[in-house]
Amino acid sequence: MKLTILGGGGFRVPLVYGALLRDHAEGRITRVTLYDTDADRLTAVARVLAEQAEGTGGAPEVVATRDLDEALRGADFVFSAIRVGGLEGRAADERVALDEGVLGQETVGAGGIAFGLRTVPVATDLARRIARLAPEAWVINFTNPAGLVTEAMARHLGDRVIGICDSPVGLGRRMARVLGVDPDRAWIDYVGLNHLGWVRGLRHEGVDHLPRLLADPELLGSFEEGRLFGAEWLRSLGSVPNEYLHYYYFNREAVAAYQAAERTRGAFLRDQQQGFYARMKDPAAPPLATWDRTRAEREATYMSENRDVAGAGEREESDLESGGYEQVALALMRAVARDERTSLILDVRNRGTLAALDQDAVIEVPCLVDANGAHPVAVDPLPYHAVGLVTAVKAVERAVLEAAETGSRAAAVRAFALHPLVDSVSVARRLVDGYLGAHPSLAYLDKP
Repeated sequence: MKLTILGGGGFRVPLVYGALLRDHAEGRITRVTLYDTDADRLTAVARVLAEQAEGTGGAPEVVATRDLDEALRGADFVFSAIRVGGLEGRAADERVALDEGVLGQETVGAGGIAFGLRTVPVATDLARRIARLAPEAWVINFTNPAGLVTEAMARHLGDRVIGICDSPVGLGRRMARVLGVDPDRAWIDYVGLNHLGWVRGLRHEGVDHLPRLLADPELLGSFEEGRLFGAEWLRSLGSVPNEYLHYYYFNREAVAAYQAAERTRGAFLRDQQQGFYARMKDPAAPPLATWDRTRAEREATYMSENRDVAGAGEREESDLESGGYEQVALALMRAVARDERTSLILDVRNRGTLAALDQDAVIEVPCLVDANGAHPVAVDPLPYHAVGLVTAVKAVERAVLEAAETGSRAAAVRAFALHPLVDSVSVARRLVDGYLGAHPSLAYLDKP
């Protein structure tokens, strides 16, 4: 089986390869093709993967290429993890938004819209090329904003593209751990959009343990989301939100914290990864140790401004436990390739699952996965407050897709203006101007 990784020089690729190395079952991935436009990044990541594979019998062969067509031909799975504009682009997204007093996070609010406007045209071209060169391949999308990009690719690939995210699985595992429940046997009732969802139940052997969690302040304070949102707010909601909802529920505080920070998250990661790739040019640099030290620092500082706002303190060791997106990707590939039926929280087309959205809207819900792909499971309706957020953000995503398809500046302005975290049409217009100045790739927005 051949896996092609688009964005193969990306920093998190060793996580995926590490998961593949632990898979020894029949029908496993035997060849990994790394595709990237940056030769130095490809070389650096290939060095890390080579050291990872040392001493492992039957390790998947690794091939690096800058020829996209070569990378796609014959692929059974295509993993998309590209970053259009790089981390420099992310840093600019944050800076432009914060200058206007609104959130610039890369998947939420103005920053997410700017990232989507840059990424959707590229992702759409990739989807068309995959459909032509590898029509039987399954596409696993981790490119952010994951739900939006998955929906853009689905217009050309249908249900053969499936979006993944590590946030829901991480949240579910943390909740199961503090409740003393086996996370591999628990059913997580999670529903929403990517980075905009809620856990409404955690069932194990026929019992929903969420009410017990919400009733116990000590348990709520023992995991990251409980400390981030606070016991009182979680009890009021009657659910546990995805961590990214902190940007919505505590928006003023989050914006103030990001404005006061010495560096934005994007600028921190840009500088950190520039240092990593520069060190990797030294043949004497130990690849795996260099990567692992950088990764640990990255994970420990994740959402640090939000934790400061909430008084949640430093991330605990249990909040850093493995089992993230690489495990979701591996489980998805196993289920499809071997018909090993499983349940996973994934980004898929709605197909009537949420009545408030149309059939083709990509949502994030539990799915049953088999050789025929991912099938969303029926879920209870969302409460009105959640319906409001989900439908508003989906309207924003649709405006982004329209702008990317038609080059309409008006659609881009509408995307910013309709977002719940952008409070003014005038601000939306200035944001479009600011992003056009920061990103030459957005020059296509030249139509009324």
